[in-house]
Amino acid sequence: MSENDGKKTLGLRGNGPRSGSVKQSFSHGRTKNVVVETKRKRVVVPKPGGHKPSANAGPVGDPKKRPAGITDAELERRMKALAAAKARESEEAEARAAEEKARAEERERRRAEQEAKEREEREREDALRAKAEEDERRVREEAEAKARAAQKAADPAPQAGPGPVADDPARGGKSQATTRRDDRDTRDRTPKPAKTRDDGNRRGGKLTLNQALSGGEGGRQRSLASMKRKQERARQKAMGGRVEREKVVRDVQLPEAIVVSELANRMAERVADVVKSLMQNGIMATQNQSIDADTAELIIEDFGHRVVRVSDADVEQVIDMVEDKAEDLQSRPPVITVMGHVDHGKTSLLDAIRQAKVVSGEAGGITQHIGAYQVEDPTTKKTLTFLDTPGHAAFTSMRARGAQVTDIVVLVVAADDAVMPQTIEAINHAKAAKVPMIVAINKCDKPSANPDKVRTDLLQHEVIVEKMSGDVQDVQVSALNGQGLDDLLEAIALQAEVLDLKANPTRSAQGAVIEAQLDVGRGPVATVLVQNGTLKRGDIFVVGEQWGKVRALVNDKGERVDEAGPSVPVEVLGLNGTPEAGDVLNVVDTEGQAREIAEYRHQQSKDKRAAAGAATTLEQLMAKAKEDKNVSELPILVKADVQGSAEAIVQAMEKIGNEEVRVRVLHSGVGAITESDVGLAEASNAPVIGFNVRANASARNTANQKGVEIRYYSVIYDLVDDVKAAASGLLSNEIRENFIGYAEIREVFKVTGVGKVAGCLVTEGVARRSAGVRLLREDVVIHEGTLKTLKRFKDEVSEVKSGQECGMAFERYEDIREGDVIEIFEREEVERSLT
Repeated sequence: MSENDGKKTLGLRGNGPRSGSVKQSFSHGRTKNVVVETKRKRVVVPKPGGHKPSANAGPVGDPKKRPAGITDAELERRMKALAAAKARESEEAEARAAEEKARAEERERRRAEQEAKEREEREREDALRAKAEEDERRVREEAEAKARAAQKAADPAPQAGPGPVADDPARGGKSQATTRRDDRDTRDRTPKPAKTRDDGNRRGGKLTLNQALSGGEGGRQRSLASMKRKQERARQKAMGGRVEREKVVRDVQLPEAIVVSELANRMAERVADVVKSLMQNGIMATQNQSIDADTAELIIEDFGHRVVRVSDADVEQVIDMVEDKAEDLQSRPPVITVMGHVDHGKTSLLDAIRQAKVVSGEAGGITQHIGAYQVEDPTTKKTLTFLDTPGHAAFTSMRARGAQVTDIVVLVVAADDAVMPQTIEAINHAKAAKVPMIVAINKCDKPSANPDKVRTDLLQHEVIVEKMSGDVQDVQVSALNGQGLDDLLEAIALQAEVLDLKANPTRSAQGAVIEAQLDVGRGPVATVLVQNGTLKRGDIFVVGEQWGKVRALVNDKGERVDEAGPSVPVEVLGLNGTPEAGDVLNVVDTEGQAREIAEYRHQQSKDKRAAAGAATTLEQLMAKAKEDKNVSELPILVKADVQGSAEAIVQAMEKIGNEEVRVRVLHSGVGAITESDVGLAEASNAPVIGFNVRANASARNTANQKGVEIRYYSVIYDLVDDVKAAASGLLSNEIRENFIGYAEIREVFKVTGVGKVAGCLVTEGVARRSAGVRLLREDVVIHEGTLKTLKRFKDEVSEVKSGQECGMAFERYEDIREGDVIEIFEREEVERSLT
């Protein structure tokens, strides 16, 4: 392809539009011609010295110099736009200049402030340095003066030499003041090193994204305390010495055991230093190991800190035990506990007072639970709180609890039965609790009643009633016909008025658990007698090893109440477990405190049980195993309806047995018999005893499959008797010897094939062939065995009566002599039983 192929070449054609064609080459030899036309605009720029045309002026500019195709109006608009752009540029330039000037002034101000601060710091350091140098120079001059004085004293007449005398001003020498002034001038002329700023830790400019991501400035920065310590070190370094910081003595709380790292943290010391101190004391412990309190106390004292001993029991300090103010105390109802022997009419007397029928619903006609009721005195219209305690011998703990929480004890004695063992026990409980007593002589309506005999019997136990010139009130009552009930209530009211019982209802509640049970629908339920304060719904409390939040309060009539004041018995719902009867209930502030106290008490109880059951030495363990080898055990598992009944049954079981057999309670609890109880009984080959409870369906099926015996009882008499009979079956039969006769040896014969045969005369009783014999020589037993033969003349006989002669030969024994006595006896086995 030639350059001139009929196409026009590209070029410039004046100021107007220009046109041409461009040849484009493609792959594979393809080409294409493209026509190109270019137009150029002429930009008119006014001259610097020119003036703006007026609005009334005609067309601006020379028409000859105006770009082609531009009208006057278009040119005018362009000129206005150009002027506005220039004005805008000038305004922006002025704003930038003002902003830059403000920034410069701000930088100058900051630089001046920094320089002033540095100048003050430098002047202060210079003053400190000058003071230190002045002190050092003064000390040095004093030392030189002392040295010169000592030299003059040693050499009083120095020889005159050719040299100059420096210290004599009369001879033209320099004085001491002149010397000091020259030294100061020399120091002032000495150039000081320029103080440079430590920019190693200062950021120059803005924080960039790369610096932040690389960790130079975007990571953890130094704290204010760290910067202060750095400045303090710099100041000490500038002063030329290091000032030791004063030791901070801390109060270190020390529990019974503490981890080494925690000990170092509480002392604010390095862990390595604490471990080093332990090693110096001969204890190799790492930072994660625990040490006892005594060792930790030595370490704390080595580091110069103070020890504050604390214990785990400090968690119970949150329980408020402050004394109530006299102005906060208000009168409260008295708590009366009814005590006495079984079947003396305690519950019937309460029913007569309450006009209720509790006795009709009790199994066996005896009380086996402790009950709490409130009664309003119809005469005084005051409320009385009664506690009904069981009278059976097994319920000793219940009677003791009733005596501990009561204000007045009503001792019920049957007029036809006089003082009985549980009556004596109730008297002892009342004396131990130091509470006043009122004697109610019941069943006075019977023909055989003898109230005077009751009063006389009480004298043996130091209970002197008013009719016997004593100070104990006694009232004759009858629960059947209501005789003397008003007198009894009047005596109670009089005693309560004398006691002047008061409590503070505005404080946090405190009470005692009278009874506790595990209800199927409601869960753990505790009968609580509030002793002080007011127990409200929503209160958080701790009781023994359990804690909870009051969900509901139920009074003795079965009604739900919102709060219970002092001396009010209520059922409390909301516990996390069944507490022990007799535990103290305390209201705390938070749930965490309640849980912490309950866990601490549970751990203490667990440690106490473990310590009680563990043998201290191997010898004691072997001795206990040897003793238990000869003792037969009857294992049982007890489930009861309430905590008090379970406790009474366990105590009754512990009393059953002797040195050969005993009853061992594997587990005792409250609630229905479950499948786990059956599994435990099956593993131990023990029966399950249910007292007023039943087994659920799964437990019954499991018991039938595994052959576990489940016995149900509702009266504690029957339970104790059956267990006693079962334990008696483990006793070995007693072997008794019955002496049936004596025979005297008159002559000894030697028979061939038989041996020695004793010719005897039966002096007493009868001699039998099957009986056992003993050979006595001078009243000393020589041999015990059986007879080989018993003959009367030549015949073998089974027995020989008294006064007859016979021949006897011993089995495998022939050392018999004339004059010996043969004792004949029989053995029989007798079954024994536990009494």
